[in-house]
Amino acid sequence: MTEFIRKRAANAKNDILSGITVALALVPEAVAFAFVAGVDPLVGLYAAFMVGLITSVFGGRPGMISGATGALAVVMVSLVAEGNAMGTEAENLGLYYLFATVILMGVIQMLAGIFKLGKFVRLIPHPVMMGFVNGLAIVIFLSQLSMFKDANGDWFNGSQMYIMVGLVLLTMGIMFGLPKITKKLPEALVAILVVSAIVIFGNLDVASVGSFIRDGGGDGLKGGLPQFQTDIFSKVPFNFETLKFIGPYALILAAIGLIESLMTLNLVDELTETRGNTNRECLAQGGANIVTGFFGGMGGCAMIGQSLINIKGGGRGRLSGIVAALALLGFILFASGLIEQVPIAALVGVMFMVVIGTFAWSSFRILNKIPLSDVIVLVTVSALTVIFDLAIAVIAGVIISALVFSWENAKRIRARKRMREDGTKVYEIWGPLFFGSIIAFNDKFDVKNDPDKVEVDFVESRISDHSALEAIFNLVNKYEAEGKSIKLKHLSEDCKILLYKSSPKFREVIVEDIDDPRYHLAENPEAFPKGLSEYKF
Repeated sequence: MTEFIRKRAANAKNDILSGITVALALVPEAVAFAFVAGVDPLVGLYAAFMVGLITSVFGGRPGMISGATGALAVVMVSLVAEGNAMGTEAENLGLYYLFATVILMGVIQMLAGIFKLGKFVRLIPHPVMMGFVNGLAIVIFLSQLSMFKDANGDWFNGSQMYIMVGLVLLTMGIMFGLPKITKKLPEALVAILVVSAIVIFGNLDVASVGSFIRDGGGDGLKGGLPQFQTDIFSKVPFNFETLKFIGPYALILAAIGLIESLMTLNLVDELTETRGNTNRECLAQGGANIVTGFFGGMGGCAMIGQSLINIKGGGRGRLSGIVAALALLGFILFASGLIEQVPIAALVGVMFMVVIGTFAWSSFRILNKIPLSDVIVLVTVSALTVIFDLAIAVIAGVIISALVFSWENAKRIRARKRMREDGTKVYEIWGPLFFGSIIAFNDKFDVKNDPDKVEVDFVESRISDHSALEAIFNLVNKYEAEGKSIKLKHLSEDCKILLYKSSPKFREVIVEDIDDPRYHLAENPEAFPKGLSEYKF
């Protein structure tokens, strides 16, 4: 018991320190994504707090961090713009339409959890996963480059650029070297504190969190508790026109949010060698977005960058996410002045280290060792993640992988032909019979020149779909039209049932052999000396 308590206490320390580090990294990310979406910085910060807290408590993956993300923000831009256009010059309704959309998005995500759709993340192939990780690492890297520009979008020059680059490299150096000295201190938090101290006490003129917010048009980090948005009900008309407007956006946001969350969950599973609950995560993400929409947040999903910061900082339990969310709220309420002094360079350095840790460098090593189709999928998903968004990239990757799989299996259909002494021609079918292999299957038969008796043996084949059933049905009709007899052997039980339902003629065509393949439990005389009949299971 003492050992158990000691381990829990040690992990609690790691969770708390890692959570504080994540909270610091969340601030500029949430603010930046709020600016991308065209809303006030506090809308992004409130979303990071509420989504992060709810998913940490109720989610299916302890240690995973959720909040406002860029993948969702880029979709929200046009939503907010179109919503503003529906109002008057004095009253922009885009923000309220955003809240309503986030609520609907949450409902869709909860339905996905209720109907247990989270398990379909297992259908995502490994090359797609690697492409997603690489693409997201590139996106994170490119997003940090904007921090090297001034308010006008021009690159820093001279000493300003040298100081910025130097502080970023110092942050990365501390994060790289500190674990080699001691692993008891969270390297990201130490790096942020050291670099912040150098900037503050050295009176260096560099961009800080506060200047970043003000340059973007915000008033600062200071704010109160999230307030229930009663104006949603008066500003947004609840009718079919509104649903037609926000519905497509809600579907896209829900899909992006779930895909990014569940793929991040899989990644954290691999890093921690544990197993999360995908359906529970869907419910938590949906519930969090519903609450966030009602309380003035822009919605969110899992964040791979912050999740990796947390995992590498030792955060493993729900406490790390809870601490990160509460610390973020504490920054907003009480410590805005201090947090605004944190140099952007320190946070950029942390994110660059996250990029290095996120990118699957092994993908370069295996490019010449895996099939060309997998290479194409990996590169395509990476590129589409950078160019478009995660949902398009993953869906495209899955479709390409499915088509390649179907094509490869379509080529595996074989037919061995032989003649019996009684003149019957036997076709022994090998390989899966499905929509992709139908043409090759039909080419195996010579209906006009075959003898009067034909037998098709499916002992090494599997009927996979309706297209295969239709192909068998048409084959039987062709032979019967030529006045020839055809028999089908060794069909699976489910295939027989479907064929019997489709036409009564199959009761005469299908041969019910006693040697049809069956699965039996082999009796091991040494394990059961009295025989299986003597044992009750």
